[in-house]
Amino acid sequence: AGQRPPEEGVANRQEETPMNARVQDFLAEQLATRPEAPALSDASGAAWSYADLDRARVALAAELRSAGVQAGDRVLLMVENCVAAVASLYAAWELDAVAIPVNARQTEAEVTRIIDHATPAAVLLTCDVSPEAAAHAARLNAREVSGAFGSLHLATPLPSSPDADLHDVAVLLYTTGTTGDPKGVMLTHSNLRFGARASADLRQMVPGDVVYGVLPMTHVFGLVSVLMASVSAGAKVRQESRFSAAKLHAATHEDVTILPAVPQMHALVMQYSRERGMPKLESPKLRYVSSGGAPLDPAWKRKAEAFYELPLQNGFGMTETCSGASATTNALGSPDTSVGPGTPGTECKIDDQAPGGNGAGEGEVLVRGPHVMKGYYRNPTETDKAIDAEGWLHTGDLGKLDENGRLHILGRSKELIIHGGFNVYPPEVEAALNDHPRVVQSAVVGRRREGDEEVLAFVQVAPGDEVTAEELRSFVKERLTGYKRPAQIIVATDLPAAPTGKILKHRLLTAFADQLA
Repeated sequence: AGQRPPEEGVANRQEETPMNARVQDFLAEQLATRPEAPALSDASGAAWSYADLDRARVALAAELRSAGVQAGDRVLLMVENCVAAVASLYAAWELDAVAIPVNARQTEAEVTRIIDHATPAAVLLTCDVSPEAAAHAARLNAREVSGAFGSLHLATPLPSSPDADLHDVAVLLYTTGTTGDPKGVMLTHSNLRFGARASADLRQMVPGDVVYGVLPMTHVFGLVSVLMASVSAGAKVRQESRFSAAKLHAATHEDVTILPAVPQMHALVMQYSRERGMPKLESPKLRYVSSGGAPLDPAWKRKAEAFYELPLQNGFGMTETCSGASATTNALGSPDTSVGPGTPGTECKIDDQAPGGNGAGEGEVLVRGPHVMKGYYRNPTETDKAIDAEGWLHTGDLGKLDENGRLHILGRSKELIIHGGFNVYPPEVEAALNDHPRVVQSAVVGRRREGDEEVLAFVQVAPGDEVTAEELRSFVKERLTGYKRPAQIIVATDLPAAPTGKILKHRLLTAFADQLA
């Protein structure tokens, strides 16, 4: 494992932020002290210093200004990770416009819904790294623009106008889903600054650190906990547009010191390494590894820590909390599988009377703090449902707090399965399946059947591994009580997944409809 960073025990850098402070002020701080330090690189071979990023920002802002973008407008960024995508963020902020990062791999219907709701003045697309972005660009009649920022495509689909609801808003992040009203999460400059500093402090990030940036910057995890945190600390982000276990494995043997990822990425890189006869990563510089997006089970955590030879830190957050709301700082080998206590400045409590709660300490997780969103754009009804009069955000996640104030996530309230009158939490069933040595990852969902819900499990194994549903059913019988055991187990070598590698549970029933009884 890699060595500690040169500045041991970095102090907490959260500060009293002036009301007019902007997230781009982090860039200004780097320019004032170390402009030629490395800031970004990507798969094209581009390597930018902070001064290069600044030049790109200014040049692209001029293009947007010429296209008619002004303060208060929305600029939609249909991008995948690359240096030009980062420039597009800062260019929008240079004009005091609101950036709307959208993953270019979304469908035409999904993108159209966002455009119709947000009415952006301009759309920027990273066609060089994304064939999906190129298809959207053709449909939007976008033109190519180039300069210090590299090459992008620019479209001006709709006239925009300033919106009072967006005062101090830096980004709109649209939550996933293809039905119902669109929900654009309004994150302010203050939200982003607080979230970035919290993530940088947690990882003790310093100049000289290299952060692996495969988490999409169109997602709050990649945007705040990776990109913004790195700029705030003066670290470099190694941008990667698409996840590949081979590329991640190689990067950790080159210069990467910090690896934030989701469990599915960790599972796939461990599988990749195992298939090549390498039971341990043995990275020369890697010093910090974290997992987010799903609960950890003890057996899987032990496997991951043995592989990385580092503690696997875990955390909890969501778009509406500007990423992290709680996180661990455990030592190697700690049995703790919680998502840690609330980050400094964050309050967490449990509403055990909420739907899914048991009235005895398990219930909906509520969060309050400087990182909680301003609200949902043009959707006051949903905003009022999410944030109560006392400022508590109702997350929709089920959890409990232990005697040490650490938060344990039990699952999403909407994913809770009620089978035979008993609550079944999918993460618990997934943990039992994932403990099997030949299981890469799994996903558990409920299906309505004859007035009840049945438990269905979808299990991914490596190509060539022969694991039967009967073998897995026998395996979990010793680990799960009767009502938690899956009624059916589907074994496959691939499961529908998002760009982050996160399993898309809402697609499972359709994808495997022909195999379901």
